[in-house]
Amino acid sequence: MDVRIEQSWKEVLKDEFEKPYFADIAGWIKTEKQSGKVVYPAGSSIFNAFDLTPFNHVKVVLLGQDPYHNPGQAHGLSFSVQRGIKPPPSLQNIFKEIRQDLGLSLSPEFGDLTHWAQQGVLLLNAALTVRANEPGSHARIGWASFTDAVIRLLSERKKHLVFLLWGRFAQEKQFLIDEQRHCILKTAHPSPFSANKGFFGCRHFSKTNEYLTRHGIDPIDWKLYPETLTYEKNS
Repeated sequence: MDVRIEQSWKEVLKDEFEKPYFADIAGWIKTEKQSGKVVYPAGSSIFNAFDLTPFNHVKVVLLGQDPYHNPGQAHGLSFSVQRGIKPPPSLQNIFKEIRQDLGLSLSPEFGDLTHWAQQGVLLLNAALTVRANEPGSHARIGWASFTDAVIRLLSERKKHLVFLLWGRFAQEKQFLIDEQRHCILKTAHPSPFSANKGFFGCRHFSKTNEYLTRHGIDPIDWKLYPETLTYEKNS
């Protein structure tokens, strides 16, 4: 896989990259592409979350399930879409909660969350790839072993992280996290099917910043700056 990943993550994840299951993932994706299947995101963006947010800079972990599976959307950051793509419904609901929680109005036309990632929000999907138009198609090729290891290593080696677990799938990962060392915030998924079941009104964005500030860590600026964002990747 033609990937880019920041050096600190290469060191932290060295053992995982050398395990047989990781070679199996790479082989699976290669076979998919050789058979004519389209896989998202592009190879250079698969590890975008790790490239943008160094291990030592992680403050918040926002766990998603699967990359977007339609053309032009996925770029390796959970919930985020590439520039020029209108935010999908779940991301629009995230913006609505930010407005309700913090009074910030985010553009309904801009959904690239790179600014969050650059501040220490690890936008991590449980599976890092997906077959075009087939959600969940790579959920069982080994990615869970890798991303579970990422969560476990963050829990063990860092202190005072905020883990945002939205929806049942994300909450099933709670067993990987040491609740004595970190803050876990749980609620319903922001999907239109469940946002009214607890996501709206959860105030996770202000609660995240309150926790970080209480532990002497700079809070997250949840605004987005489409006019000044300079970091772009190939689609």
